Amino acid sequence: MTGLLDSTFARGQVSGGDVWLVALLEVEGALARAAARVGLVAATAADEVSRACGEPGRLDLAAVHARSADAGNPVPPLVRALRDAVGPHAARAVHVGATSQDVVDTAAVLLARRGLQLIDADLAAAAEACARLATEHRDDVLMGRTLLQQALPVTVGLKAAGWLTGLDGVRARAAAVAAELPVQYGGAVGTLAASGGSGVDLRRELATELGLQTTPLPWFTVRLPIADVAGVLGAAAGVVATIALDLVLLAQTEVAEAAEVAPGRGGSSAMPHKNNPVAAISARACARRAPGLVSTLFAAMEQEHERGAGTWHVEWPTLTELLGTVGSAASWLAEALGSLRLDTGRMAQTVTAASDPQLAGALAEALTPSLGADAAHDAAAAAVRRAVEEGRPLADVVLERPDVDGAALVADAAPDVGEAGAQVDAALAAHVLTVQQLRGSA
Repeated sequence: MTGLLDSTFARGQVSGGDVWLVALLEVEGALARAAARVGLVAATAADEVSRACGEPGRLDLAAVHARSADAGNPVPPLVRALRDAVGPHAARAVHVGATSQDVVDTAAVLLARRGLQLIDADLAAAAEACARLATEHRDDVLMGRTLLQQALPVTVGLKAAGWLTGLDGVRARAAAVAAELPVQYGGAVGTLAASGGSGVDLRRELATELGLQTTPLPWFTVRLPIADVAGVLGAAAGVVATIALDLVLLAQTEVAEAAEVAPGRGGSSAMPHKNNPVAAISARACARRAPGLVSTLFAAMEQEHERGAGTWHVEWPTLTELLGTVGSAASWLAEALGSLRLDTGRMAQTVTAASDPQLAGALAEALTPSLGADAAHDAAAAAVRRAVEEGRPLADVVLERPDVDGAALVADAAPDVGEAGAQVDAALAAHVLTVQQLRGSA
């Protein structure tokens, strides 16, 4: 994606630059070094190829771009450009025993790993923001809502802890996927026939060079690695979208329990009074693009014989876009949470207002033995009107009545948030362990 929409949909560090060219060259350089390590090419030739891969300016990139469509993928013209750049002595160390899909698939894996790492940085920032919110607002009451209707009171801490566990969960899943990403190396049809009898060793050394897992066989038409990446990116998008939607709903004018406070952001072209939650809206928009892209990658798993015709190819732009849009969503969410301002007073008022009907009924019931049902009803209604006229909580009015045990009535009507606090504490403790484990595996 390029142009005016990039600032929204190509945000963060995942998007930008010719990442495929860089990854393809990284694979070719590593392949030359691995071939030298198993004795298939001279070390001096491998060094020359490796240097050329690190200096794209030496290559005829215009020809690579021009001829990629004719070849069906960019590897054949890139290999030719590399051989031209290093000369006849080192040309034998270029693309040793490989087929185009070896290089493209391994490059895709490198892009996925890099993208997951960059996305994780923003997910980590969002998680830390949620941890702070859960700690600071552990016991602040908030109206819980089910099916978009008021339900029972919860706490801000519990809601933030729920966001936190989602982010921690997807971070752990993404780290596990990234750690298991495999190299691809099989030659033309997976037999390693062009690898001089050293193909299995070369695959292992190539994996070592790139920090990837080796495999017993090539996975040309068994696209589980791509499916794993797609699945975890889709899950990340779902977690991000859920949190972003909560923020958007809490920021509605009629609710006004949260707001994004970011200088110069959130205005309307027509209504100067507005403060739109732009970061949360943008996070949701980017995340909503992910399911279709995930679906495309899963649909492409059905491939023919030893090499897919078109199904393999469709993965390249789709995976690139998926990494970019999830990366943008994570970046926006971290910003939204970082600029979030909560109105806990307004939240408490909403909870109190929701409890007033219960308290009014309890007052009428308490007065019935002494006043009779009708008079008790009228007295309770009068208390409600007084609270409204004076702009005070009904609880204050009830506490002033000498004819009932107001404290007991108010206590019975107080928000019951159950074991919310204990669950917040458990989520925060689990978060600390998750962070330690992720740092230890990095």
